[in-house]
Order: sequence, then C-alpha cells, then structure tokens
Amino acid sequence: MAGSEAAWQAANMGVNVVIHEMRPKVETFAHRTGHLAEMVCSNSFRSDDDEQNAVGLLHWEMRAGGGVIMATADAHKLPAGGALAVDRDPFAEAVTAQLKAHPRISVSYEEITTLPREGQWIISTGPLTSGALAEAIRAETGAEALAFFDAIAPIVYFESIDMDHAWRQSRYDKGETEEERTAYINCPMTREQYEAFIDALLAADKTEFHDGETATYFDGCLPIEVMAERGRETLRHGPMKPVGLTNPHDPDVKPWAVVQLRRDNALGTLYNIVGFQTKMKYGAQTDVFKMIPGLQNASFARLGGIHRNTFINSPTLLDDQMRLKSRPNIRFAGQITGVEGYVESASMGLLAGRMAAGEMRGRPVSAPPATTAMGALITHITGGADAKTFQPMNVNFGLFPPVDGVKGGRRGRKDRYKAYTDRAKADWTGWLAQQGLDAA
Repeated sequence: MAGSEAAWQAANMGVNVVIHEMRPKVETFAHRTGHLAEMVCSNSFRSDDDEQNAVGLLHWEMRAGGGVIMATADAHKLPAGGALAVDRDPFAEAVTAQLKAHPRISVSYEEITTLPREGQWIISTGPLTSGALAEAIRAETGAEALAFFDAIAPIVYFESIDMDHAWRQSRYDKGETEEERTAYINCPMTREQYEAFIDALLAADKTEFHDGETATYFDGCLPIEVMAERGRETLRHGPMKPVGLTNPHDPDVKPWAVVQLRRDNALGTLYNIVGFQTKMKYGAQTDVFKMIPGLQNASFARLGGIHRNTFINSPTLLDDQMRLKSRPNIRFAGQITGVEGYVESASMGLLAGRMAAGEMRGRPVSAPPATTAMGALITHITGGADAKTFQPMNVNFGLFPPVDGVKGGRRGRKDRYKAYTDRAKADWTGWLAQQGLDAA
C-alpha cells in the first residue's frame, strides 16, 4: 500500500520512479499473487465517517491529496454499512495496472537485499520485510528491529453458509441503502453454544513459536484465542457482541453472541469472518469454526494464519522527513515505520513520496500540521511516541492536539470529534495549497 502510493505521488510531481517488487519471484507467507497493493488480512479500510472517526478523516485527506489507493478503493468498494470494504483482487489488479501505465513509473521484479548508498530510496516493505533486507536494516541502525505477530481471518464460500440459521443485517441497520443495511451475515449463538465454542477454542491446537521467541501482538488484530484467554466474556463483548441485531428466524429471542461475516468480493461468493484472526492450526480451525450455527457445513476459501511482522523504532531512527538519520538518502514508509492499518500505511507512503520528490526537485515538502490525521501520524512515529514503549498504532484522535473551547467527557465526544475533523480539514487544505500539492 505505502510503496504504491509513494510511487504514484512522486511520479505525479514529475519524478521518474522505479518500483522494486520481489514477488512473485520471492514469495511470502501471506501473499498469493505478484500484484502491487495486495490485501493480505481484512478487506476493510474501516470507518468511512470523516466527521466522527479518525480513520474516516484519513480517508478524506487521502482523497483530497489525489491518493491512488483511496481512489481505487472507492472504485472497488463493497457494501459494508458505514465501513469501506474493498473487493481485494480487482483492487490490487487495478492499482497495479494504473502504476504500470504511468509514464514515469516502471516496475522491477527483484529482491533488494542491501541498503543502497546512491539515489533517493523509499523502503516500504510492509510487515513482511525479507530476512536479508531486515538484517541490512539492523546492521545499519545498530538496533534490533522490533517485532509483533499479526493474524489473518478465514474466508468462507457463501454457498456453504446455512441461511436457515444465519441472516443478513448490518449492526443497528447502519447504511444509507438496503444493500448496506444488509451487508453482513450474522450467525447467532445461544449461551450453551457460546460456552462450548469457547471451550473448544481454548483447547484447540495452535501454532507454536520458536524457542526463545516471545509472542507480542498488536491489540487491534488479536487472535481470537488470545482474546478468549483474557476472559470467557471477552469475545462476547468484542467481535461476537450481540447488540444492534435482531434474528428474523427467532425475533423474540436475543442471541447470547453473534458471529458476523463481511462480503469479501463483488460477486458475493466469498465472506470473511469478522474479527476472527487466529493462530489455530488448520485442522483445528475447521473443527472449531464449524461449531458456529450457520457454518456447520462451511467450506473455506482460505483458513486463518499468523505471521511475524517487523517494524523499526521510528522515533529514534527517522527524522521529520521520514529519512533514516544515518542514511538520509533512504526514507521509510508504511507499516514498517510502526503505523498499523492499510490506510495509515498508504498515507505515510503519500507523504514519503511527496517529500522525496520535493527534495529531488529542490522544493522541500514540510510535514503537514499535527492537527491533521497524516500530521498526527507522522508526528507520532518521528518523535511524538516514547521510543522505549513504541508499538504499532492506528490513527486515533488521541494523537491530535486538543481543541480549545470544546467540552470534554463522554457527552461532549460528538462535538469534540467534529471539532477535530473540521480543524483537520481546514489545515490539510491549507497545507496542500501552501505546498502547491493540491490534487489538481
């Protein structure tokens, strides 16, 4: 995501760009193709609300900045209530086609294993950085790269879902159209079914880590087994919460828990199980997930899995231009910098691409104000965060400077969030105009 966006932005500023992509010659655990911007986990860009949600605001900023990732996501969106979900394969194919068609962009399919000393480079290898390049980064920085473990959720064939048990409904019927209000498939559980499911989940065979390897997880993408280990009610108050839903098969009985599935492609033939990232072994997954009412005959297009993600301690290693302090011809962007999420990663690519192109053209591009979503993220990773406790971070309003004169507390949250987004939009628009970088 970040590399694709960086290339697009730099090329549109008049700089020739070469994208180095090791796939498909060198494969990873999670990728299936050689397409650029391939989605490997969820197919959701999360909330698209640009007035009450920080990630929705980030969507708005990327659209205003002419982002190829957001424009392509909009062109391949799927019904998902108030979220922006994407048809993953056509999305990646379209991003790849646009980049290859750009007159200033070329693609070289090779693995980069060292840190280049000449030219302007952006390393946006994501969480699955190859071992050789990761070792080169460690050798240069003199510090161990931090790491955490990330999990992916299984995908089910729609035709194998029993709709006599399941039903279509977005939580609280959210959405402007009937298609959006019925974007999710819901599988209800009684208390007895939920308790049996938790027992099986906790007892299932799980992926073991290498000796001496400590499993540190990003809280926004915890395996369901880890959530269950934190308490038997954790899932019921998380991805399996039964609120805002009514089962038309039995409208007078409130489910004890609900498993939701979200459409994963435009044809509606594939659905992913929302929030069900897992580290269970494959055989255990099929046994446990078929305990879910409606999925008793489920056929899986992809089972879940877990992989090691690598990111650098950006607050100590990068300057405010996202350059490696010891090698300023190299910038980092995307999830390897310690931002978490597709859109957050792509947004750091947008900034890195523009900053690199601006430097090459003798027109330096400053970081956007910290009052904007992108400015808050880059401030966080380049010095705002405590380096000793630095961990991957999604965009959130806690990263923004407070807004003066807006009451706090839970009751005032709606007004406060609206004040954050109003200020951010004005400041982002001003930054674009100041830099001469508006989408036009």
